[in-house]
Amino acid sequence: MKKYLTLKLVIMMILTQGIAALSAQNNPFGLVYENALKENIKGQVNIHPVTYQLHGIDIAANVYVPADYDPAKTYAAIVVAHPNGGVKEQVAGLYAQRLAENGYITLVADASYQGASGGEPRNTDKPAYRIEDIHGMVDYITHYPGVDTERLGILGICGGGGYTLKTAQSDKRLKAVATLSMFNSGKVRREGFMGSQISTIQERLKQATEARAQEMAGGEILYTGESNLTDEQIAKLPFDLYREGLIYYGKTHAHPNSTFRYTVSSLLDLMIWDATSNVDLINQPLLMLAGSKADTFYMTDEAFQKATGTTDKELFLIPGATHIQTYYVPEYVDMAVKKLIAFFNEKL
Repeated sequence: MKKYLTLKLVIMMILTQGIAALSAQNNPFGLVYENALKENIKGQVNIHPVTYQLHGIDIAANVYVPADYDPAKTYAAIVVAHPNGGVKEQVAGLYAQRLAENGYITLVADASYQGASGGEPRNTDKPAYRIEDIHGMVDYITHYPGVDTERLGILGICGGGGYTLKTAQSDKRLKAVATLSMFNSGKVRREGFMGSQISTIQERLKQATEARAQEMAGGEILYTGESNLTDEQIAKLPFDLYREGLIYYGKTHAHPNSTFRYTVSSLLDLMIWDATSNVDLINQPLLMLAGSKADTFYMTDEAFQKATGTTDKELFLIPGATHIQTYYVPEYVDMAVKKLIAFFNEKL
């Protein structure tokens, strides 16, 4: 029996390695969105994986350049901030590619401590780090050949949208600011989605404090947000965001570097943070997009109303779309891209 199990294990390993090798061959950049690039072809949009340092941490990123890119010419550039738990190979990469198809140099990077970027403990999710990640993306792209530093824009998606709003308050290198399906990470970690956990705020802060103390004492690092729900359990979840999100990230657009989990100790920072605080410091042109059926829309609406520092702002609803559907459904992505292109073409 032992020999049989060993042989079976070896066969499974060989098959797994073979499938992985074939997958890498068919999808060398690891991109999991529809119509993703599989090779760099002259005269078309190209993708260039890069690595750069940010405060001693290696950041893994992808630069997309437009068709017939010429480093001797000048181009407007857009950095794209990915959702919470997401990585550069998913929705952020899709929008980066679509923007590059319209003539922009774009950059999407995995957040530090997440994805293929470095940093320990893994999956630390602190707002200050995510904001610094975006500053670092801007640092990097401003030195990329052909980038016009006076024509820099940003697109933040989901949690990346909340961090985009915060970064743009102070980083005036960003001349135009856009968000898609913005998610206010601090508000939700503090109050729960749609205020569903307000009654447990103090209890969860205590748990986060204890988790940090345990980490600092060299003990086990505790995580939250991990999900092993069955399809039946997912179907019973009360919110579209979580129901559709688990399917998107766990099934249809899964990536090995993408995970919902984050350190419990991160809540010490997340729960006292809010994407809308000081949002009136944004004086750049602002475009906020959301699905008309998104149950997260209340966060976009609140931020838009508080963004009183700019008169050049627009709220655009994508008819019929939920939050997650703006990530991949072709008709909704096309509507979002069309609006983004018109915005960036005018403002940059």
